[in-house]
Amino acid sequence: MKLRTFVPVLLIVVLVAVSPMLAQEASGGLRYSITVSKFENRAGWHGQWDIGDAWGTILTDMLNQTGRFIVLGETDMRMEALNEQDFAASGRTAQGKKAPVTGQMTPAQLLVKGAITHVQYDTGGGGGAIRIGGFRVGGKGKKAEINVTIYVVDSTTGQVMASKSITAVGKDKGMRIGYDTGGWGAAFGGHKKDNLGKAVEAACAQAVDFIVAQLPNIPWTGTVVLAKNGKVYVNRGAREGVQPGQEFIVGEVEVLRDPDTGEVLDESMEEVARLRVDRVKEKLSICSVVSGDPGRIRKGMGVHLP
Repeated sequence: MKLRTFVPVLLIVVLVAVSPMLAQEASGGLRYSITVSKFENRAGWHGQWDIGDAWGTILTDMLNQTGRFIVLGETDMRMEALNEQDFAASGRTAQGKKAPVTGQMTPAQLLVKGAITHVQYDTGGGGGAIRIGGFRVGGKGKKAEINVTIYVVDSTTGQVMASKSITAVGKDKGMRIGYDTGGWGAAFGGHKKDNLGKAVEAACAQAVDFIVAQLPNIPWTGTVVLAKNGKVYVNRGAREGVQPGQEFIVGEVEVLRDPDTGEVLDESMEEVARLRVDRVKEKLSICSVVSGDPGRIRKGMGVHLP
Protein backbone atom coordinates (compact mmCIF):
# COMPACT_ATOMS: atom_id res chain seq x y z
CA MET A 1 0.00 0.00 0.00
CA LYS A 2 1.35 3.42 -0.96
CA LEU A 3 2.03 5.93 1.83
CA ARG A 4 -0.45 8.51 0.53
CA THR A 5 -3.17 5.83 0.64
CA PHE A 6 -2.12 4.39 3.97
CA VAL A 7 -2.19 7.68 5.91
CA PRO A 8 -5.88 8.55 5.24
CA VAL A 9 -6.89 4.97 6.00
CA LEU A 10 -4.95 5.08 9.28
CA LEU A 11 -6.59 8.41 10.17
CA ILE A 12 -10.05 6.97 9.61
CA VAL A 13 -9.26 3.95 11.79
CA VAL A 14 -7.98 6.20 14.59
CA LEU A 15 -11.06 8.46 14.43
CA VAL A 16 -13.43 5.48 14.56
CA ALA A 17 -11.60 4.09 17.59
CA VAL A 18 -11.39 7.43 19.42
CA SER A 19 -14.90 8.84 18.81
CA PRO A 20 -16.67 6.57 21.35
CA MET A 21 -13.96 7.47 23.92
CA LEU A 22 -14.58 11.18 23.34
CA ALA A 23 -18.30 10.67 23.80
CA GLN A 24 -17.67 8.84 27.05
CA GLU A 25 -15.42 11.62 28.34
CA ALA A 26 -17.94 14.32 27.41
CA SER A 27 -20.74 12.63 29.35
CA GLY A 28 -18.57 11.84 32.38
CA GLY A 29 -18.65 8.08 31.83
CA LEU A 30 -22.23 7.98 33.14
CA ARG A 31 -24.67 5.32 31.97
CA TYR A 32 -28.14 5.59 30.50
CA SER A 33 -30.81 2.88 30.71
CA ILE A 34 -31.76 1.63 27.26
CA THR A 35 -33.89 -1.05 25.65
CA VAL A 36 -34.12 -2.38 22.10
CA SER A 37 -37.44 -3.04 20.38
CA LYS A 38 -37.70 -5.72 17.71
CA PHE A 39 -36.88 -4.19 14.35
CA GLU A 40 -39.52 -4.55 11.67
CA ASN A 41 -38.53 -6.61 8.64
CA ARG A 42 -39.78 -4.37 5.84
CA ALA A 43 -37.31 -5.85 3.37
CA GLY A 44 -39.49 -8.87 2.67
CA TRP A 45 -36.53 -11.19 3.30
CA HIS A 46 -37.35 -14.59 4.77
CA GLY A 47 -34.84 -17.32 5.41
CA GLN A 48 -33.96 -20.03 7.90
CA TRP A 49 -33.65 -17.48 10.71
CA ASP A 50 -35.57 -14.38 11.78
CA ILE A 51 -33.53 -11.33 10.80
CA GLY A 52 -35.47 -9.03 13.16
CA ASP A 53 -34.81 -11.29 16.16
CA ALA A 54 -31.14 -11.63 15.21
CA TRP A 55 -30.81 -7.85 14.98
CA GLY A 56 -32.27 -7.39 18.49
CA THR A 57 -30.04 -10.09 19.95
CA ILE A 58 -26.82 -8.69 18.48
CA LEU A 59 -27.58 -5.01 19.11
CA THR A 60 -28.52 -5.67 22.75
CA ASP A 61 -25.28 -7.63 23.25
CA MET A 62 -23.10 -4.94 21.63
CA LEU A 63 -24.72 -2.13 23.66
CA ASN A 64 -23.98 -4.09 26.82
CA GLN A 65 -20.33 -4.53 25.81
CA THR A 66 -19.77 -0.77 25.57
CA GLY A 67 -20.22 -0.30 29.33
CA ARG A 68 -22.04 2.95 28.53
CA PHE A 69 -25.57 1.70 29.16
CA ILE A 70 -27.80 -0.09 31.63
CA VAL A 71 -29.14 -2.50 29.05
CA LEU A 72 -32.64 -3.75 29.77
CA GLY A 73 -34.28 -6.80 28.25
CA GLU A 74 -35.91 -6.45 24.87
CA THR A 75 -39.57 -5.43 24.87
CA ASP A 76 -40.91 -8.99 24.69
CA MET A 77 -38.75 -10.07 27.66
CA ARG A 78 -39.91 -7.10 29.74
CA MET A 79 -43.50 -8.03 28.97
CA GLU A 80 -42.78 -11.59 30.11
CA ALA A 81 -41.36 -10.17 33.36
CA LEU A 82 -44.53 -8.11 33.86
CA ASN A 83 -46.68 -11.19 33.24
CA GLU A 84 -44.70 -13.13 35.86
CA GLN A 85 -45.13 -10.30 38.35
CA ASP A 86 -48.87 -10.20 37.73
CA PHE A 87 -49.06 -13.98 38.10
CA ALA A 88 -47.19 -13.85 41.43
CA ALA A 89 -49.39 -10.99 42.66
CA SER A 90 -52.53 -13.01 41.89
CA GLY A 91 -51.88 -15.23 44.92
CA ARG A 92 -51.82 -18.41 42.86
CA THR A 93 -48.09 -19.04 43.29
CA ALA A 94 -45.94 -20.13 46.21
CA GLN A 95 -44.87 -16.93 47.98
CA GLY A 96 -41.24 -16.53 49.02
CA LYS A 97 -38.15 -14.37 48.74
CA LYS A 98 -37.57 -15.41 45.13
CA ALA A 99 -41.07 -14.61 43.93
CA PRO A 100 -41.12 -11.67 41.46
CA VAL A 101 -42.52 -8.47 42.94
CA THR A 102 -44.01 -5.38 41.34
CA GLY A 103 -42.71 -1.83 41.48
CA GLN A 104 -39.05 -2.60 40.86
CA MET A 105 -38.75 -2.65 37.07
CA THR A 106 -35.97 -0.35 35.85
CA PRO A 107 -37.42 2.21 33.43
CA ALA A 108 -35.68 2.85 30.13
CA GLN A 109 -34.51 6.39 29.45
CA LEU A 110 -33.76 5.59 25.81
CA LEU A 111 -35.63 3.38 23.37
CA VAL A 112 -34.03 2.01 20.21
CA LYS A 113 -36.28 1.02 17.36
CA GLY A 114 -36.24 0.95 13.61
CA ALA A 115 -36.73 -1.11 10.50
CA ILE A 116 -34.72 -3.35 8.19
CA THR A 117 -35.57 -1.81 4.83
CA HIS A 118 -33.51 -3.80 2.33
CA VAL A 119 -31.66 -7.11 2.16
CA GLN A 120 -29.78 -8.32 -0.88
CA TYR A 121 -27.51 -11.28 -1.56
CA ASP A 122 -24.61 -11.41 -3.98
CA THR A 123 -24.39 -7.70 -4.80
CA GLY A 124 -20.93 -8.46 -6.17
CA GLY A 125 -22.25 -10.70 -8.95
CA GLY A 126 -20.05 -13.73 -8.25
CA GLY A 127 -20.19 -16.66 -10.61
CA GLY A 128 -21.18 -20.27 -10.26
CA ALA A 129 -24.32 -19.61 -8.24
CA ILE A 130 -27.97 -20.56 -8.56
CA ARG A 131 -31.04 -18.43 -7.95
CA ILE A 132 -33.70 -19.45 -5.42
CA GLY A 133 -36.70 -17.23 -4.88
CA GLY A 134 -35.02 -14.26 -6.55
CA PHE A 135 -31.77 -14.55 -4.57
CA ARG A 136 -28.43 -15.85 -5.78
CA VAL A 137 -27.12 -18.57 -3.48
CA GLY A 138 -23.61 -19.99 -3.57
CA GLY A 139 -20.83 -19.23 -6.00
CA LYS A 140 -17.61 -17.31 -5.67
CA GLY A 141 -17.54 -13.72 -4.47
CA LYS A 142 -20.97 -13.96 -2.84
CA LYS A 143 -21.73 -11.15 -0.41
CA ALA A 144 -24.79 -9.70 1.29
CA GLU A 145 -25.98 -6.16 1.91
CA ILE A 146 -28.42 -4.86 4.52
CA ASN A 147 -30.01 -1.43 4.91
CA VAL A 148 -31.44 -0.37 8.26
CA THR A 149 -33.05 2.80 9.62
CA ILE A 150 -32.52 3.29 13.35
CA TYR A 151 -34.20 5.70 15.79
CA VAL A 152 -33.23 6.73 19.33
CA VAL A 153 -36.36 7.79 21.21
CA ASP A 154 -36.71 9.67 24.52
CA SER A 155 -39.02 7.46 26.62
CA THR A 156 -40.31 10.46 28.59
CA THR A 157 -41.50 12.50 25.63
CA GLY A 158 -41.68 9.87 22.89
CA GLN A 159 -39.73 12.18 20.62
CA VAL A 160 -37.07 10.94 18.20
CA MET A 161 -33.77 12.30 19.48
CA ALA A 162 -31.60 10.98 16.66
CA SER A 163 -31.91 8.78 13.60
CA LYS A 164 -29.63 7.25 11.01
CA SER A 165 -29.77 5.13 7.87
CA ILE A 166 -27.15 2.38 7.90
CA THR A 167 -25.79 0.25 5.07
CA ALA A 168 -23.48 -2.68 5.74
CA VAL A 169 -21.99 -5.42 3.59
CA GLY A 170 -20.97 -8.90 4.64
CA LYS A 171 -18.27 -10.61 2.60
CA ASP A 172 -16.35 -13.87 2.84
CA LYS A 173 -13.29 -11.87 3.87
CA GLY A 174 -14.15 -8.94 6.11
CA MET A 175 -12.65 -6.76 8.83
CA ARG A 176 -13.32 -7.49 12.48
CA ILE A 177 -16.06 -5.26 13.83
CA GLY A 178 -14.52 -4.59 17.26
CA TYR A 179 -17.23 -6.36 19.28
CA ASP A 180 -17.21 -9.96 20.46
CA THR A 181 -20.52 -11.30 19.19
CA GLY A 182 -19.82 -14.75 20.57
CA GLY A 183 -21.96 -17.57 19.23
CA TRP A 184 -25.24 -15.79 18.57
CA GLY A 185 -25.62 -17.82 15.41
CA ALA A 186 -26.30 -20.95 17.45
CA ALA A 187 -29.71 -19.51 18.26
CA PHE A 188 -30.45 -18.97 14.57
CA GLY A 189 -29.29 -22.20 13.04
CA GLY A 190 -25.57 -21.37 13.09
CA HIS A 191 -25.89 -18.56 10.54
CA LYS A 192 -23.44 -16.24 12.28
CA LYS A 193 -20.75 -17.05 9.72
CA ASP A 194 -22.79 -16.61 6.56
CA ASN A 195 -22.49 -13.32 4.73
CA LEU A 196 -25.90 -12.01 5.78
CA GLY A 197 -25.02 -12.74 9.40
CA LYS A 198 -21.78 -10.78 8.93
CA ALA A 199 -23.72 -7.89 7.38
CA VAL A 200 -26.11 -7.79 10.35
CA GLU A 201 -23.15 -7.72 12.76
CA ALA A 202 -21.47 -4.90 10.81
CA ALA A 203 -24.70 -2.88 10.72
CA CYS A 204 -25.26 -3.36 14.46
CA ALA A 205 -21.70 -2.17 15.15
CA GLN A 206 -22.40 1.01 13.18
CA ALA A 207 -25.65 1.47 15.09
CA VAL A 208 -23.92 1.15 18.47
CA ASP A 209 -21.20 3.66 17.53
CA PHE A 210 -23.92 6.06 16.38
CA ILE A 211 -25.88 5.73 19.64
CA VAL A 212 -22.76 6.22 21.78
CA ALA A 213 -21.87 9.34 19.77
CA GLN A 214 -25.25 10.87 20.71
CA LEU A 215 -24.70 10.63 24.48
CA PRO A 216 -23.12 14.09 24.94
CA ASN A 217 -26.36 15.55 23.54
CA ILE A 218 -28.62 13.59 25.91
CA PRO A 219 -29.12 15.15 29.37
CA TRP A 220 -28.08 12.93 32.28
CA THR A 221 -30.10 13.66 35.42
CA GLY A 222 -30.70 12.43 38.94
CA THR A 223 -32.82 13.37 41.94
CA VAL A 224 -32.12 14.14 45.60
CA VAL A 225 -33.47 11.31 47.75
CA LEU A 226 -32.46 12.75 51.14
CA ALA A 227 -30.51 15.67 52.57
CA LYS A 228 -29.42 15.07 56.16
CA ASN A 229 -26.51 15.95 58.46
CA GLY A 230 -24.60 17.71 55.70
CA LYS A 231 -24.88 14.75 53.31
CA VAL A 232 -26.95 14.60 50.14
CA TYR A 233 -28.19 11.24 48.84
CA VAL A 234 -28.73 11.01 45.08
CA ASN A 235 -30.62 8.22 43.30
CA ARG A 236 -27.75 7.37 40.97
CA GLY A 237 -24.92 4.99 41.84
CA ALA A 238 -22.37 2.52 40.51
CA ARG A 239 -24.98 1.01 38.20
CA GLU A 240 -25.20 4.37 36.42
CA GLY A 241 -21.41 4.80 36.33
CA VAL A 242 -21.10 7.34 39.15
CA GLN A 243 -17.61 7.46 40.71
CA PRO A 244 -16.20 9.00 43.91
CA GLY A 245 -14.93 12.53 43.34
CA GLN A 246 -17.44 13.28 40.61
CA GLU A 247 -19.24 16.62 40.87
CA PHE A 248 -22.88 17.53 40.24
CA ILE A 249 -25.01 20.62 40.54
CA VAL A 250 -28.29 20.51 42.45
CA GLY A 251 -31.26 22.85 42.33
CA GLU A 252 -34.90 23.50 41.53
CA VAL A 253 -35.87 22.34 38.05
CA GLU A 254 -38.59 24.23 36.23
CA VAL A 255 -40.24 22.45 33.33
CA LEU A 256 -41.46 24.74 30.56
CA ARG A 257 -44.54 23.36 28.81
CA ASP A 258 -46.46 24.43 25.76
CA PRO A 259 -49.74 25.83 27.14
CA ASP A 260 -51.64 24.54 24.10
CA THR A 261 -50.36 20.95 23.93
CA GLY A 262 -48.72 20.31 27.30
CA GLU A 263 -45.55 19.29 25.47
CA VAL A 264 -42.26 19.79 27.31
CA LEU A 265 -40.39 22.63 25.62
CA ASP A 266 -37.36 22.93 27.89
CA GLU A 267 -36.08 22.58 31.44
CA SER A 268 -34.17 25.15 33.43
CA MET A 269 -32.41 24.74 36.76
CA GLU A 270 -31.80 27.33 39.45
CA GLU A 271 -28.54 26.10 40.97
CA VAL A 272 -28.59 25.88 44.76
CA ALA A 273 -25.32 24.07 45.44
CA ARG A 274 -22.57 21.93 44.00
CA LEU A 275 -21.99 18.37 45.18
CA ARG A 276 -18.99 16.04 45.28
CA VAL A 277 -19.52 12.29 45.44
CA ASP A 278 -17.96 10.72 48.57
CA ARG A 279 -19.35 7.18 48.50
CA VAL A 280 -21.03 5.13 45.81
CA LYS A 281 -23.44 2.24 46.28
CA GLU A 282 -25.15 0.21 43.59
CA LYS A 283 -28.10 2.58 43.09
CA LEU A 284 -27.20 5.48 45.37
CA SER A 285 -24.51 8.13 45.80
CA ILE A 286 -23.67 9.92 49.05
CA CYS A 287 -22.37 13.43 48.44
CA SER A 288 -20.92 16.41 50.29
CA VAL A 289 -21.74 20.04 49.54
CA VAL A 290 -18.65 21.82 48.20
CA SER A 291 -20.28 25.16 47.41
CA GLY A 292 -23.63 26.89 47.76
CA ASP A 293 -26.21 26.72 50.55
CA PRO A 294 -26.71 23.22 52.05
CA GLY A 295 -29.80 24.44 53.93
CA ARG A 296 -31.70 24.98 50.69
CA ILE A 297 -31.27 21.44 49.38
CA ARG A 298 -34.52 19.48 49.52
CA LYS A 299 -35.73 16.01 48.62
CA GLY A 300 -36.90 15.87 45.00
CA MET A 301 -34.50 18.51 43.68
CA GLY A 302 -32.83 17.80 40.36
CA VAL A 303 -29.23 16.75 39.97
CA HIS A 304 -27.36 17.53 36.74
CA LEU A 305 -23.84 17.45 35.38
CA PRO A 306 -22.00 20.80 35.75
